[in-house]
Amino acid sequence: MTEPHPTPRGLAAAKKALLAGLRFTSLRLRLVVVFALVALTAAVSASGIAYWLNREAVLTRTQDSALSDFQQEMQNRAAVLPEHPTQGELQHAANLMANSSQHFSVLLTATDENGRDVVGNSDLDAFTPVDVPASLRRAVNKKQKITENNKAPYHLYWQRITQDGTPYLVGGARVNGGPSGYMLKSLEPEAKDLGSLAWSLGIATALALIGSALLAQAAAATVLKPVHRLGVAARRLGEGKLDTRLRVSGTDELADLSRTFNRTAENLEKKVADMSAREEASRRFVADMSHELRTPLTAITAVTEVLEEELDAETGSVDPMIEPAVRLVVSETRRLGDLVENLMEVTRFDAGTARLVLDDLDIADQITACIDARAWLDAVELDAERGMTVRLDPRRLDVILANLIGNALKHGGSPVRVSVRTEPRGEGSDLVIAVRDHGPGIPEDVLPHVFDRFYKASASRPRSEGSGLGLSIALENAHIHGGEITAANSPDGGAVFTLRLPQQEPEQAKSDPNSEESGDGR
Repeated sequence: MTEPHPTPRGLAAAKKALLAGLRFTSLRLRLVVVFALVALTAAVSASGIAYWLNREAVLTRTQDSALSDFQQEMQNRAAVLPEHPTQGELQHAANLMANSSQHFSVLLTATDENGRDVVGNSDLDAFTPVDVPASLRRAVNKKQKITENNKAPYHLYWQRITQDGTPYLVGGARVNGGPSGYMLKSLEPEAKDLGSLAWSLGIATALALIGSALLAQAAAATVLKPVHRLGVAARRLGEGKLDTRLRVSGTDELADLSRTFNRTAENLEKKVADMSAREEASRRFVADMSHELRTPLTAITAVTEVLEEELDAETGSVDPMIEPAVRLVVSETRRLGDLVENLMEVTRFDAGTARLVLDDLDIADQITACIDARAWLDAVELDAERGMTVRLDPRRLDVILANLIGNALKHGGSPVRVSVRTEPRGEGSDLVIAVRDHGPGIPEDVLPHVFDRFYKASASRPRSEGSGLGLSIALENAHIHGGEITAANSPDGGAVFTLRLPQQEPEQAKSDPNSEESGDGR
């Protein structure tokens, strides 16, 4: 007769029964075990603390003594060297410094009169520039700002390292207007003393680790699980799920923390809802205002066109005394019209209603048409290969090019050069259009803000012919294509705006031939 094999379900039931038996073991036994572990852990912890205190005392005493001696030697020996010492002078100073009572190796680095790096070493085989950690070199050579609380431009830094199993202390300092110095001292004697102490406490440390593991397992059910739930809730809240709440039970500190979390999440949800409502109301206000302004603005524009025709007529029917005022009204009306159109375009981007109407177009012909429509042919040089076909929104590309080229002509000056190229990216390629002018370039403090809305580079020029939205709208039009615009200064002078667009249709921007948008967005 064959015996039946245990099924997976039977094994799972047996495992659950065993765990249940362990879980509901006598409370007295559990308390005895926990208290025994606590007592054992306390004893082992005391041993560990004793070892740590002794270790820190030994290392700190040795370290402070060596660093103090090294700093004194730097002041006495390195500080008297010339600003550009020779290799022999550095070598002599390093040998003198290494003869101190601490018996450390010394490395001095500087530059000679020809600007070449020179090194002086008291022990070339044991201590070379390669042995100095890069982070320590950077800290030593970093010049600090002189303040009321900081009297010296350079400070002393140190680091403990291990090479071939031997611990070392590496310190470094720099003399103001002089060389940088580094010291290397072996901590092997101290390590041997500490090793002897560690062996005497080894068994206690192992037991402490076991006790800690058991205590951690015991604490998991009462402390770590609620903390884990709190962490999960906090992550959900950070992901934007503001309706996240914790189930609260009990009156202990963790329960109070959970209640505080729930109140915080509730207040945050209300504030975000209020901010979203205000932001939506603000966008709606700008859209409504722009729309309402278009009707009276159309009438005003018609009147200004008549006035402009009268100004240009040969009959001279406009009084010369009011001619400047009439020209100002015409100019400001045109500027107001551009501002309203730009505000409506910005509102569409903020509301997420802007859509692409994609078409296959020759990029060289498109750029030429943009330049020709604005009478810029004499001021713009085009470097583009004919026959390069891309799939883009022609109206939005025209907006981008008009803003970039117009900005270059206005602030940089002609000739403006527009170059077109393609660059591989992953499985596809990018269309790259660079617009470069020959002006003074963009100030470094202005570069991070060139695409900000209504940003003025100079507070003394609060008004300009533009609306302050052109580059911002150009950037939004690039983003809706899945591309980017960057601004930089050319090494040869002038500013360079680089438009980078993927040649394939981006996933986040779909063609919508029925989108109702008015205005050119400039």
